[in-house]
Amino acid sequence: MGSYLIIVESPTKSKTIEKFLGKNYTVKASMGHLRDLPKSTMGVDIENDFEPKYVNIRGKADMIKELKKLAKESDKVYLATDPDREGEAISWHLAYLLGLDESDLCRIEFNEITKSKVTDAVKHPRKIDLEMVEAQQARRILDRVVGYELSPLLWRKIRKGLSAGRVQSVAVKIVADRDREIADFVPEEYWTLKAKLREEAKAPIFTADVTKYKGKKLALHNAVEAKKAYDDLVDATYTVTKSERKDKKQHAYPPFTTSTLQQAANRRLGFSAKKTMSVAQQLYEGVSLGRSTTGLITYMRTDSVRLASEAVASIRDFVADKFGNEYIPAKPNFYSTSKSAQDAHEAIRPTDVNRTPESVAAYLRPDQLKLYTLIWNRTVQCQMSDAIYDSTVLTIGANDYELRAAGQVLKFPGYLALTKGATTAEDDIEGEDDLKNKVPFVEVGKELILHKLQEAEQHFTEPPAHYTEATLVKELEAKGIGRPSTFATTIQTIMDRGYVEKEQKKLLITDLGIITNDFLTDNFPRLIDIPFSAQMEGMLDEIAENKAERVAVLKAFYNPFHEAVTTALEKYPKVDIPLEVSDVACDKCGAMMVYRESKFGRFLACPNFPKCRNTKTVLNKIGVVCPKCGGDLIERKTRTGKTFYACDHYPECDFNSWDKPLNQQCELCQSMLVEHIDLRRRKHKYCTNAECKNARPAPRVKADAKEGAEKKATAKKTTTRKTTTKKTTAK
Repeated sequence: MGSYLIIVESPTKSKTIEKFLGKNYTVKASMGHLRDLPKSTMGVDIENDFEPKYVNIRGKADMIKELKKLAKESDKVYLATDPDREGEAISWHLAYLLGLDESDLCRIEFNEITKSKVTDAVKHPRKIDLEMVEAQQARRILDRVVGYELSPLLWRKIRKGLSAGRVQSVAVKIVADRDREIADFVPEEYWTLKAKLREEAKAPIFTADVTKYKGKKLALHNAVEAKKAYDDLVDATYTVTKSERKDKKQHAYPPFTTSTLQQAANRRLGFSAKKTMSVAQQLYEGVSLGRSTTGLITYMRTDSVRLASEAVASIRDFVADKFGNEYIPAKPNFYSTSKSAQDAHEAIRPTDVNRTPESVAAYLRPDQLKLYTLIWNRTVQCQMSDAIYDSTVLTIGANDYELRAAGQVLKFPGYLALTKGATTAEDDIEGEDDLKNKVPFVEVGKELILHKLQEAEQHFTEPPAHYTEATLVKELEAKGIGRPSTFATTIQTIMDRGYVEKEQKKLLITDLGIITNDFLTDNFPRLIDIPFSAQMEGMLDEIAENKAERVAVLKAFYNPFHEAVTTALEKYPKVDIPLEVSDVACDKCGAMMVYRESKFGRFLACPNFPKCRNTKTVLNKIGVVCPKCGGDLIERKTRTGKTFYACDHYPECDFNSWDKPLNQQCELCQSMLVEHIDLRRRKHKYCTNAECKNARPAPRVKADAKEGAEKKATAKKTTTRKTTTKKTTAK
């Protein structure tokens, strides 16, 4: 047998795969791209058919040298980068660097990191898919051209340090349009009426909504109309005019795609899109389960709801064994993938359904366990029987008015049995409110008893809700903007640039976002036009499918875009953005300092720049007084981004705390209390007085680790002594 080199992207993945293969296999990680367009220049020769000029990425020289050396020493090199366009392009660049023939059978791929899939992939290598590489290059060149021509324009017309992108600009527009729609919304008044009815004396009471008047939808616009309807109904006779009872089926939701996973994790777990993808990557690359390391889920960048046939069979066997045959449908559930989906990989699912969340809980961090549980539940439920409800709907006549009473009772839990009735989907169960209304089946013609006519309730129509990360991801996918694999990066970028800010879960447009969006709308309506952006994504798909040519697509986009940039540069006036004045005086010249932005965030600067160059960090006061000196406690961050709390009189006062100080005193010693959040995100209050009984106990983990380190060191010394003794004896 010869020697083989397998190159993957992630070092975590490389360690896992190396354990699956024999000693003849060496697995190394490229750590992502090794070649890219240069940072200092555009790197695209527009005059020469948009030819990209790739360079080795700075800092990757040692990695390239090591891979070249290993490639020369190996009989065969396999490129096992991620199974998507980006991964295909990385393999293409690796083939160039290592001198491999791109038409050789050197590319392997797997959607799940398990021993069977990895070993099977090695047995079936293929050529590098050059059409996928072309599509990735087209996207990279488009984004580079837009960034390098549009960003300097924003610097000159709005503010230095800004950036614009083909997809992120459309995302900003979507948020801006929604916020403008909310601001322009005019609420309308309306009233509703409900009646409490029963079939006979002492029978259960149920609720019916007043829905029609003289055969038309009831519309009560003010208190006068509501009062008239109330008076009409007080003495009315209530008779059942229509009665329906039927079984209502509730289907399980399809397995997760990238976008639906991001939406569900945001709604159910409060995860950002970025965090969801980060945790999913960890589960995919592999987790140590005691003696073995294996990937827990399949590839997490997918737009398909298709499941492998062997996975479906395994899930059905699991469900039948755990719940019984009545909980699996006669035929496997099938879910349709959207027409725009690439369908390159199956849906996100556990690599082994028998690896339940409970069985791996001890090996996972809290966030990993939460996301794995969400994925596992959704996958198992998608192959379970429908939930069946006993649904009853009564139509009730009351003189000129019509009422409707709807209720349903869970008859057979079906897929809901897995989570004991709780839904794990991104949307609630349809008709869930009807479960609270126990409506009896009443024969037509039966006269009902009015128990109580509720006072009319006043309401006002509400504007559409602000976007959250979940709803923005859903909107981007629905409009065909970008790809699911890019959504997390897009949302993070528009927040980092200061165009959008997150308040609780809401995404809100900032003043800078409004100004930038208006500028782009005035000058580049085609660039941020939603249908056009979706069309561009379709063109990239056609390149990947060899239905369109890269250069032709780039030329069709670039010529009108470049003309618009030139026109805006010459004719559009510079936008004057008023600076926000703070209440902090410059300690050098006395002027009131203003807020400015940098890539590191907001800071205070003297308005007399460049005569006075004084700057200060923005102090985020938490409203708590320092227990040492009486100064204000502020929230600060370390270089690695970890939050801590300190006194604003530093270095004169050295008070600091990792836990958030509270405006509360200990009931035992009157010292300050702090709030500590443990690994399970639970909040605890502790006293800052180390001698107090309410003080936070010293974590045992550290003590155990110290004891373990001491034992290890002692064992090492003993081993060294034995080895020395043996050598001496041998001599």
